[in-house]
Amino acid sequence: MRSSFDCDVLVIGGGPAGLVAAIAARRQGFEVTLADTAQPPIDKACGEGILPAGVQHLLGIGVDLKRAPHAELAGIRFIDSEGECEARFTGAKGVGISRIALHRTLVERAEQCGVDLHWGTQPNVGEQFKARYVIVADGGRSRTRRLFGFADGKVRRERIGFRTHYRVRPWSQFVEVYWSRRGQMYVTPVADDELGVAFLSNDPHLRFESALPLFPELSERLRDVPQSDRTRGAIITSGKLPRVQHATTALVGDASGSVDAITGVGLSLAFAQGLRVAECIRRGDLKPYESAYRDIMHLPNLMSRMLLFMGDNEALRARTVRAFSREPELFAHLLGMHTGALRGSRTAFTALRLGWGLLTA
Repeated sequence: MRSSFDCDVLVIGGGPAGLVAAIAARRQGFEVTLADTAQPPIDKACGEGILPAGVQHLLGIGVDLKRAPHAELAGIRFIDSEGECEARFTGAKGVGISRIALHRTLVERAEQCGVDLHWGTQPNVGEQFKARYVIVADGGRSRTRRLFGFADGKVRRERIGFRTHYRVRPWSQFVEVYWSRRGQMYVTPVADDELGVAFLSNDPHLRFESALPLFPELSERLRDVPQSDRTRGAIITSGKLPRVQHATTALVGDASGSVDAITGVGLSLAFAQGLRVAECIRRGDLKPYESAYRDIMHLPNLMSRMLLFMGDNEALRARTVRAFSREPELFAHLLGMHTGALRGSRTAFTALRLGWGLLTA
């Protein structure tokens, strides 16, 4: 327990969101200290695909994921009992990387940049800080944000999630999303010889082992394939806070609110938030971060509601998959919207085409 830190920027929370914010602030020339109660590497039950925009955010601060075990991701594939469809990323590829490998890579980069890392410790928020700015990045159940006067906000939805790894050569460069009436199974290549498999569900009593048979094609592929680690579980929440900055304190990552993990954009959003906070600190004013944060989260929130609605409505999901299968470019345009590759008038055009496609599927 530390009572104070003498630095320009104090980051509370050493997960990917906090580390990226710390690296970005350090690259702006500030003295940065990061503190976390855990010891690295920090693991978490989560999807492990990073969309192209997230990869580019990391490259911009000198983080090259290709130095660690990883797999390139070419796009997204939806698989439903009614059929399947796929779309490729526009331009750059995404990266699949295990949470452990990602965390090690970010810690190494933070050390190279000169971030002062304090593991196994936490600031005493009740004491006077010597930091000019504080970035709170200690997760969705953050206690620190309450101590700084931030309201917890409203939880829109709460689900359960599991993740494990299988020691097998990936059969595809796509993130595969398998749909059923009881949840979604995500398959993400994370290395030349390993897959990350995550399951999301509304059913709090359903566990990974009993959920896998709900996806016969995937279950058959993984038959007799050894798991390379234990299954981890977590409560997955989506929610919005009334505000994410106040005076000299800002929230990033899940501590700032989140969209449902069904979107697969959580890490990319956290990276974008960290970079924007560092830019605001460079300018000496955190106020613009509030509107910048809303802009970052706007489209992912819309996509989250759409995908969750698909998950809850089998008939709509079947119509959507049929529409995407019949017009692959429609799915590609929607994926471009989701990843930020398409903006402006093309976004409205795609939305109109999507509505017509679903009506006539």
